[in-house]
Amino acid sequence: MVAPIIAGAAVAAAAYAGKYGIEAWQAFKARPPRPRLRKFYEGGFQATMTRREAAMILGIRESVAAEKVKEAHRRVMVANHPDAGGSHYLASKINEAKDMLLGKTKSSGSAF
Repeated sequence: MVAPIIAGAAVAAAAYAGKYGIEAWQAFKARPPRPRLRKFYEGGFQATMTRREAAMILGIRESVAAEKVKEAHRRVMVANHPDAGGSHYLASKINEAKDMLLGKTKSSGSAF
């Protein structure tokens, strides 16, 4: 006599758990998409280089010591040097970024 009651309670509990699971899954699928944690740079160069763009080119923060700027410039330039198959345009942008962050830039923009 107790066994059918326990079996009925188990079936009812399974039904409620299934219903809750389906509702939770539908709510999960219907939620608005969360923005990604990291947004990547869209690409391209600005007409006149800013400190932000210069830091992004060299892969460093805008406010770092001159030593770190020179170190990052050397690392990026080795990978993109025209003598090693790199682009003259990118090399000029890398040099412009270094000059911008070291405060040696003229407001003339890139050579290209």
